[in-house]
Amino acid sequence: MLSHRLQLLKKYTGKSLTVLKAVNTPEAATVRSKVHLRKGFKSCYTPCSGRKAKGLLLKFFPVFYWLPRYPFRDLLLGDVISGISVGIIQLPQGLAYALLAAVPPVHGLYSAFIPVLMYFLLGTSRNISIGGFAVLSVMIGSVVEELAPDDQFIIMNDMTNLTEVDVELRDKMRVQVAATLAILTGIVQVLLGLIQFGFVVNYLSDPLVRGYTTAAALHVGLSQVKYILGVNISRYSGPASFIFTIIDLCINVPKTNIGAVIVSILSAVVIFGIKQINSFFSSKMPVPFPAELAVLIISTVISSQVNLNSKYNIEIVGTIPSGLKAPSFPSYGSIGPLVGRAFAVAIVGYGLAISLAKTFATKHGYHVDSNQELIALGMSNFVGGFFQCHAISTSMSRSLIQESCGGKSQVAGAVSTFVILIIILKIGELFQQLPKAVLAAVIIVNLLGMFKQFRDISILWRSSKLEMMVWLVAFFATVLLNMDIGLAASIGFVILTVIFRTQLPHYSVLGQLPNTDIYKDVEKYEEIEEIPGIKIIQSSATVYFANADLYSEAVKKKSGISVSKLIEAKKKAIAKRKKTLEHEREKAKKEEKKQQELKAKNGCSEQIISNDINGIAVSLNSVLELNANDEDKDDPEKLSLASLGIEKPHIHSVILEFSTLNYADTVCIKVLKNIFKDFHEIEVQVYLASCQSSVVEQMEKGGFFGKEITKSHLFTTIHDAVVHCSGINALESSTSTKL
Repeated sequence: MLSHRLQLLKKYTGKSLTVLKAVNTPEAATVRSKVHLRKGFKSCYTPCSGRKAKGLLLKFFPVFYWLPRYPFRDLLLGDVISGISVGIIQLPQGLAYALLAAVPPVHGLYSAFIPVLMYFLLGTSRNISIGGFAVLSVMIGSVVEELAPDDQFIIMNDMTNLTEVDVELRDKMRVQVAATLAILTGIVQVLLGLIQFGFVVNYLSDPLVRGYTTAAALHVGLSQVKYILGVNISRYSGPASFIFTIIDLCINVPKTNIGAVIVSILSAVVIFGIKQINSFFSSKMPVPFPAELAVLIISTVISSQVNLNSKYNIEIVGTIPSGLKAPSFPSYGSIGPLVGRAFAVAIVGYGLAISLAKTFATKHGYHVDSNQELIALGMSNFVGGFFQCHAISTSMSRSLIQESCGGKSQVAGAVSTFVILIIILKIGELFQQLPKAVLAAVIIVNLLGMFKQFRDISILWRSSKLEMMVWLVAFFATVLLNMDIGLAASIGFVILTVIFRTQLPHYSVLGQLPNTDIYKDVEKYEEIEEIPGIKIIQSSATVYFANADLYSEAVKKKSGISVSKLIEAKKKAIAKRKKTLEHEREKAKKEEKKQQELKAKNGCSEQIISNDINGIAVSLNSVLELNANDEDKDDPEKLSLASLGIEKPHIHSVILEFSTLNYADTVCIKVLKNIFKDFHEIEVQVYLASCQSSVVEQMEKGGFFGKEITKSHLFTTIHDAVVHCSGINALESSTSTKL
């Protein structure tokens, strides 16, 4: 054993064995300690690093955790059927949402392939279907058409000597803009996920999201009217774009293509009818009939056979290239105008995805990591951007289909990518004759569910008018200011409502259920009785710098005492007493001076002088006795209200119930100290009940406790404080009675 250790020492130090055998030398001892330290670090650090690396791998790639445990026998069949169904739905929706995003239709199929694979590896939700979404697509389309408008690609046609748009060059530029936006959106989402910023979704309240998505659905629907009418109008962006689009559509109504209108109406009626049948027979149908796919196939066949494009001037999808694009970095140069838009798209896409993911997680009893979802969506967008995909989120309709068809995991998403891959490689090019009016009908029918959210207004009117205001502000701000500015305005308004709620909380006076330790609001419960001489005051909100002064005013009002008037009356009485005392002292001094002058003038004897001085002293004592019988005669500030002729308050104690206080900032501490001081001035004691330990620690650090306010003013429960106040008052009453 010893020789083995010496060999190790020689290996680490290069020293000869002869030197190292001198185990008692300082050199050998130092070398041995280093070897032991290295062994210790190796034994502790290596396994720990392995566990940490494995933990990080499983955290950022959840697929490596759940896929080895995947019960193939139980779930595989349902996931395969669900994946095929979703893949079929992705075809019409991908083409339609690409139309909204202002990019060629095939890029909608790309966006249903690469991002879904990335989410399969990184996502934590088992049920949501990743891909294009109408609201997000129209946001992307507004950015794309703003930065790559038609008028930048006007060329002269040598054959007709007329100007026209170079569609091929325009589409290439729009693809670059959309791909760059997707990469920036992915970067924003990944960064937010890494800094644990998933809580930002908490500011997207349900009324805000529903009001915002309803307004966004109007934007989406309005953008498709031009395809339904068969007219060519520009897409507007920025504030009031909704109004400008309506005006432009009204101007172009006389140019309506009747053929496009008929195709749109027939397609919408058929899709809506099949969906209603699917809904009615959902319990008897293992898989819903793919209405959109059926309409796409039928309309494509009819369009190619009848030649709707050339005969009736109905706009068609056009060229759909087969195969995947090689990954490349987008060549769109200026990213400055895209950064702000990327943040808006990132927040909206994440908000929609996480709200739906949490809904399914609650329903099926599993956990969704909000920060990991940000990273998963971010990487899906980031990687997808290099494959010319536009930014993605999730779709409620596809997610519901994925769940209803038996999908229990993201294996269904992986299966859907194989379906999409087959479509991209072979089937997609068969839909080149598909009329765009049919895609518009697909979008409109899928938006009908979102328009039902208008019912929220009446529901919120009955339950919470403030939340109804949030819904309406989100709706009108998004309609009038466009979706990115509207989202910012909506979040700002929600934050204002939070501040408003803390500024105007509900203040309660608590009473006791007789013979129990239960205390409730006296205004809400008839059996609750106030405790004589004690006021227990509770606020529904925490107290902090923004509402601390309001809290102080509310406490004084709820106490039923005119605190300010009593303090003012006491100050006036004390000032009057001081003035009287000062006047008597001046009078005594004048009398003393007069006597001294008489003594000097008449040469009085010492006995007379002594008697005069004693008389003056008696006069001074009589003046001092005017102040109080039992109080400190030299300090009028310490006089009681009764001795000053002021009626005492009808209560002797105030208990502040602080279970809602979660943080005590410096302003809160300052205001509380003032409350203690003001009530002490009028001989009312203040106590705190139900404070959290963390709040007490913050009070200690903030200098709340001292000579006047000690921890004896703190009580764990209201009942403890009440018992203490009642005992103290009883003791004082008995003492005053004996005196």
